[in-house]
Amino acid sequence: MDRLWSPWRLEYVTGHKPDTGCVFCEVPRPPQPGSLVVHQGSTGYIVLNKFPYNNGHLMAVPYRHVDSLGALRPDELQELALLVQLSEVALLEAYQPQGINVGINLGRAAGAGILEHIHVHAVPRWVGDSNFMTAIGDTRVLPEDLESTARKLRPIFQKLSNQG
Repeated sequence: MDRLWSPWRLEYVTGHKPDTGCVFCEVPRPPQPGSLVVHQGSTGYIVLNKFPYNNGHLMAVPYRHVDSLGALRPDELQELALLVQLSEVALLEAYQPQGINVGINLGRAAGAGILEHIHVHAVPRWVGDSNFMTAIGDTRVLPEDLESTARKLRPIFQKLSNQG
């Protein structure tokens, strides 16, 4: 029998959430070891999803703790859109996906896992990436660990930032 080990998902599937506050407000920033932040802007940042749907699953997040687009100041809203655009460009360079899902889930009914701090998902996609493991086995197979993904993306974001 084959086994797929993904111990980082235990926290997610058991529903254990630390009582330390908002995960987006307290996310470790680089150069802190284990930081999943791959780019920092002036009003927001880009971070790898700790529980990704696919390798390279990014989230653009404002620094300020707000729960909706309507609560963002114009400068925060503009940079959030620019961070999503930057995510698209970086993902295309790093992974050559055949598509990218971009989405915002506002409220529990819309599928938001973290209700209190708005964030925008950018998920690279390939034809056929929803295989039998996802459809039947309720399991995702990710060939790259999060630290490797962060090491791959950080220099791309740095290069793109220097071009702008």
